Amino acid sequence: MTAIKKNKTYELDIIDLAFGGKGLAKPDGLPVFIDRCIPGDRVFAKIIKKKKSWAEGKLIKILTPSSFRTAGKCDYRNYCGGCKWQELAYGLQLEYKKRHVIESLHHIGGLKDVPVHDVIPSDPVYEFRNKMEFSCSPKRWLMPEELENEAVIKDFGIGLHVPGTFDKVIDIRRCEIMPGLGNEILDEVRTFIKASALPAYDLKTHEGFWRFLMLRHSVAFDTWMVNMVTREKRLEVVSNLCDRLTRKFPQIESVMNNITDAKSGVSTGQEEICLFGKDHIQEKLGKFLFKISANSFFQTNTRSCEKLYATVSRYAGLKGTEIVLDLYSGTGTIPIWLSDQAKQVYGIEIVKSAVVDAKANAGLNGIENCEFLEGDIKDVLPGLKILPDVMIIDPPRVGMHKDVVDQVLAMGPGKIVYVSCNPATLARDLEMLSLNYAVKEIQPVDMFPHTFHIESVALLVKKE
Repeated sequence: MTAIKKNKTYELDIIDLAFGGKGLAKPDGLPVFIDRCIPGDRVFAKIIKKKKSWAEGKLIKILTPSSFRTAGKCDYRNYCGGCKWQELAYGLQLEYKKRHVIESLHHIGGLKDVPVHDVIPSDPVYEFRNKMEFSCSPKRWLMPEELENEAVIKDFGIGLHVPGTFDKVIDIRRCEIMPGLGNEILDEVRTFIKASALPAYDLKTHEGFWRFLMLRHSVAFDTWMVNMVTREKRLEVVSNLCDRLTRKFPQIESVMNNITDAKSGVSTGQEEICLFGKDHIQEKLGKFLFKISANSFFQTNTRSCEKLYATVSRYAGLKGTEIVLDLYSGTGTIPIWLSDQAKQVYGIEIVKSAVVDAKANAGLNGIENCEFLEGDIKDVLPGLKILPDVMIIDPPRVGMHKDVVDQVLAMGPGKIVYVSCNPATLARDLEMLSLNYAVKEIQPVDMFPHTFHIESVALLVKKE
């Protein structure tokens, strides 16, 4: 093959799946990454980015589909950014996720002998998400079959963004990763908005009323929260919508209205009004109860979250006498999960509202041995007078700040349980911690079927 050039089109064979979920072709040894491809596909692709040692292509057409391809369930899987791996059999998804963890450890962390277990699967692999957020648009993005029909008009849409765009919204009629009733609520909201004579918010002009619909579902109680985000306060309008929804769907326990005129596409309100029920719904993880408000953080796959935390428990191996420190404690889910296994649990969290939620959640469960400290870890840790036996580290995607790694090494707990949503930063941080710690094993847990995302729990034991 002649040298690959930008803006040219080529026939390429996909030989692997790269970390990040893209298909990998290697014409003349040059790695070319192409989205929405799986190993075994022969594709026609246009090169959109060309660097010295790699290139990126855009899929134009699948010429010969891979024998690994399965029929995906969702009508929007090739357009919406949500479930790009849906046409890859679930067992294979898990194999690639495990491999991505192993390869990150090898190539980024230089850790070659760490046992990585088979991925604990999600069950179910559809209708698993307990939170979905849909954007409103005055001009929805048209599907290919709609483009061919001149009678179709580009009117209001409510749904999910086309990847790489900020203003193109697909009008989603059915999302397969959300419980079925959520689609009925979504459709009712769509019908109401269309009849309301009020326009959807336009991200270009910053005009319009309707902005987002956020739905939350409690698995334990099968109840729902509806949070309608609008640009301004118009209680007579949203109250009518609220009445219509609560009459039709008795499972709805909370209806909220978040109001924001912020120009960024963020759904958190500057003002929040409870239109119906309480300002939260309740969920259970194991035997523990949690209050979930409209804007609080909670893992989006409840059943897999229980499997993740059970793994954290197993690796922590607590006997009831230990002091545990959780460095990124969020709304307190891990400290509360471990509370009846430890003597005392401390959590550090930088987000004030999360600390408030964590304290409320501990109170809700009658827990008295959890203490939550607000602040940046690198500021809070030096002033701590405690020496933890076990440390839990569950950082954001970017991993740990180097100063925090140094402080952890200085504190030197006997055991560290590291929870990660990003194999690349997991590998980097474990390499730094491996100065003083042996990385014993890693257990990946699938929270996000049909995507390349994978959570992992690592057990680290202090070297003698």
